[in-house]
Amino acid sequence: MSDQIKFIVDNLNKEPFKKSYNLITFDSLEPMQLLQVLNDVLAEIDPKQVVDIREEMPEQTAKRMLSLLGILKYKPPGNATDMSTFRQGLVIGSKPVIYPVLHWLLQRTNELKKRAYLARFLIKLEVPSEFLQDETVADTNKQYEELMEAFKTLHKECEQLKTSGFSTAEIRRDISAMEEEKDQLIKRVERLKKRVETVQNHQRMLKIARQLRVEKEREEFLAQQKQEQKNQLFHAVQRLQRVQNQLKSMRHAAADAKPESLMKRLEEEIKFNSYMVTEKFPKELENKKKELHFLQKVVSEPAMGHSDLLELESKINEINTQINQLIEKKMLRNEPIEGKLSLYRQQASIISRKKEAKAEELQETKEKLASLEREVSVKTNQAREFDGTEVLKGDEFKRYVSKLRSKSTVFKKKHQIIAEFKAEFGLLQRTEELLKQRLENIQHQLQTIEEKKGISGYSYTQEELERVSALKSEVDEMKGRTLDDMSEMVRKLNSLVSEKKSALAPVIKELRQLRQKCQGTVYQKYC
Repeated sequence: MSDQIKFIVDNLNKEPFKKSYNLITFDSLEPMQLLQVLNDVLAEIDPKQVVDIREEMPEQTAKRMLSLLGILKYKPPGNATDMSTFRQGLVIGSKPVIYPVLHWLLQRTNELKKRAYLARFLIKLEVPSEFLQDETVADTNKQYEELMEAFKTLHKECEQLKTSGFSTAEIRRDISAMEEEKDQLIKRVERLKKRVETVQNHQRMLKIARQLRVEKEREEFLAQQKQEQKNQLFHAVQRLQRVQNQLKSMRHAAADAKPESLMKRLEEEIKFNSYMVTEKFPKELENKKKELHFLQKVVSEPAMGHSDLLELESKINEINTQINQLIEKKMLRNEPIEGKLSLYRQQASIISRKKEAKAEELQETKEKLASLEREVSVKTNQAREFDGTEVLKGDEFKRYVSKLRSKSTVFKKKHQIIAEFKAEFGLLQRTEELLKQRLENIQHQLQTIEEKKGISGYSYTQEELERVSALKSEVDEMKGRTLDDMSEMVRKLNSLVSEKKSALAPVIKELRQLRQKCQGTVYQKYC
């Protein structure tokens, strides 16, 4: 109790109460003063509670405080008889009643402020059904409910924004920066307008630029539509291929299967589907409905604090202990008939669980098969787009494999021949190296013999002479070819000159006659 009073005094001396109490002065407060302190704390949580209790009736004060404590979800200790004691103690300002309330309020002031604020808008006013028969009242009530739902949504968004990490200072800086950019853009636009006004036909050019921008936007829109249509076409082709594959598989199954096997498979599918529809899906739907109802119930309730969660956990632990005690009592009875029935129930539950597990496994297998078929169709489309050929199936694939095997046999034979050639080539390279080595040795021996005989360099000189004579013969041959070419060219030139002379002979003859005629005319003129 002393720790409780100390906690209350410490919090009352802080902001925003700023009381100057100590343990003695607080414990010596009169009931009316203690109720005023409680009212001040409640007024800090809900500003509507700012009242001087000396000007208010005790019953009205107790009713107002009890109403707010009920909204704040304060739960007094004890049962129904203790509740009446609690109300009476609240009216008279009893310390055993007021102290726990103050301690509870001061522990979670911020949380309770939020709860009191939400309660102003989320506590629904119940309208009697006879008044709802009036259309005006019904419409107003409907608008009231819609506004309440809108407030819930806006409050959630506000809380998310508060916890998202955005600060008002950063937003203000962004807004100021955006306003500066806006001013700069306005100034730039004005400068560009002044510059454009000096250009001839600027209105027409602006109109053309505007049309160009509109056409570019239209082009982007059409490109986006084209891409969407391509995607739709791709998905449609995939669906068509899946349907075609299903049709092929069904035809293949129908061609290879017998009526008895088809009937058996259909019966199995009917049994499986009937089990899924009549047993599995209704259970899952019922579980989902229960979960949805539970979530709706949780959402409709106000926000819970840490103390509320601790209280719920304690209740859950108590209920679990009660369940365990009941199970132990039931097991101590040792009734044989009940034991047999429990055995059968266990067996039935095990069989049902196995059945559900197998059904889920079958469903997962079907989904996996469908996903694999989709993946195969996608890979087939990719392969077709890559090289433009169809993916082989069935007999075509077998023929392709046999053809590939025959080509593989031919490849192995050719590879073996190439290996033999490589081995022979290596052998010849080695022979060449040995012969070069022998040649070097023979040349060295020859040089040694020449030095002994006093004719050093004879073999080298002989080789040089042979090389020079070979070069001379090549040069002579080239000269002979050059002379032949020159003589041929002279012959061609002579023949060409003779042709030109023969072609020019009639012209020269005619020219001589004209010259003689011209000379005679000139002589006659001067004479």
